[in-house]
Amino acid sequence: MNRIEARFAGLQRHQKKAFVVYIGAGDPHLEATRQLAVAFDQAGVDVLELGVPFSDPLADGMVNQLAAQRGLAAGTTPTRLLETVALIRREAQIPIVLYIYFNLIHKVGLEQFIKAAAAAGVDGLLVLDLPPEESGEYEALMARHGLCQIYLVAPTTPEARVAVIVKRAAGFVYYISRAGVTGMQRQVAADLVEQVAKIRRHTQLPIVVGFGISNPEQARTVAQAADGCVVGSAIVNQIARLGTAPDLVVRTRDFVRTLVDAVKR
Repeated sequence: MNRIEARFAGLQRHQKKAFVVYIGAGDPHLEATRQLAVAFDQAGVDVLELGVPFSDPLADGMVNQLAAQRGLAAGTTPTRLLETVALIRREAQIPIVLYIYFNLIHKVGLEQFIKAAAAAGVDGLLVLDLPPEESGEYEALMARHGLCQIYLVAPTTPEARVAVIVKRAAGFVYYISRAGVTGMQRQVAADLVEQVAKIRRHTQLPIVVGFGISNPEQARTVAQAADGCVVGSAIVNQIARLGTAPDLVVRTRDFVRTLVDAVKR
């Protein structure tokens, strides 16, 4: 049982919901990423998703695309990010998922990357553009090294395909609450309860919901319908506004704490 599985098991025992944070790794620099990860752990965040900067992030909206650009400009590479994860592990045991595009893994080498990720202290990978039908070797290597493969389900995913996807997932299932790319939205999807129930028919894994959640009220609503929620763009936008300000970590942590409190109530 890795950190993701252990965290969700603990939440289930205490009848609590998960709060997951997404940030762009290396934005504004990797030392800030390290400090933010430790601060989020102290604030009660259950899982941290680190977006690995990529030059063509097709699943991301403008806020996260710009974060990827800033991460690349700061010199963030997969190798340097894994070094930062290893530093985080000296201070925090928050479960960490890398949100990544397959080209970055392929360039390093599939087995080499997965082995290095596990050694650094990563707990799972969410590979945006790797279809389950083409992931046999990937899944075998992930299992060998004790990592969870996180898969996405979209509102447009037919139920028969949902069944296929979730059987291959580990750790949790990530439901995208709306079609399109990441980004802040004014309202939670009207069919959220129905969609979560559709996924639930095919898996006992925790279901977390992301894309578009940007404030405590939305986070609370989503957490009531699912096993947890993911907030990304709203936090990334906060980091973008603060940049290299001395109080970046404190102010971002305080914002995140309002979201944690909303979900944990």
